[in-house]
Amino acid sequence: MNRILTIINKEWAEVFKTRTVLGTVAFMPLIMTILPLVVLYFTSSATGSVQDSVDVPAGFFQACGDLPAGDCMQVFILNEFLIMFMIIPATIPVAIAAYSVVGEKTTRSLEPLLATPITTMELLAGKSLAAVIPAVTASLLGFAIFLLASPLVGMSPAAREVVFGPTWLIAVLVVGPLMAVLAVNAALIVSSRVNDPRAAEQISMVVILPLLLLLFGQIAGVVILNSKLMIGIAVALALIDVGLIAAGARLFEREAILTKWK
Repeated sequence: MNRILTIINKEWAEVFKTRTVLGTVAFMPLIMTILPLVVLYFTSSATGSVQDSVDVPAGFFQACGDLPAGDCMQVFILNEFLIMFMIIPATIPVAIAAYSVVGEKTTRSLEPLLATPITTMELLAGKSLAAVIPAVTASLLGFAIFLLASPLVGMSPAAREVVFGPTWLIAVLVVGPLMAVLAVNAALIVSSRVNDPRAAEQISMVVILPLLLLLFGQIAGVVILNSKLMIGIAVALALIDVGLIAAGARLFEREAILTKWK
């Protein structure tokens, strides 16, 4: 554990010197937190005719049950931003993890590290946690700010009950961190194979495509977010994460980096 903590401290000391990484960690959660609050404010203060113009799928109205139309509209809009709260922990660590290996390749600081007695699993665990912890922390802080500010921008009690319900809590507290682990391990695998951190970052961003499909599916009325769906997503992500962690350890060729990388 001491070796892993050493790797984490080393990673944070290095990657946060990069403006791209620092900007991603600082500004993306802030934007993703402010945007739903602004949208919620304008929709809650809009007139009934403007609210009725929001294209809410018929299936979502049925899922709302006895909720008034205005409250149902708020829940629909908020569920779109729920996916954004799952995207935040998937995008932030990619920037950190992509620079983690490729950046050290470029500065030639990875070879001395690989020559130490540290194992591959300890190295990857340290690098993964160094990327996951800031991402999850920033995501949870943004969500806390959103919860505290939501009554000030006109969130209805019914919509607030949904936000504090199992669907949102599973998505933010379970699915989000699992997405962070998925994104980090995908980025580490890619960055151990390429020589450009930007290329590693762009390739690794493929992991958010399923979330975007989920977003578009909900807008089209094909998918309705609920606790059962979130539990299924969480279980699938947990299995994928375990597989990626094992694959990453197998694909990380430390000997090739030590002897052949130029």
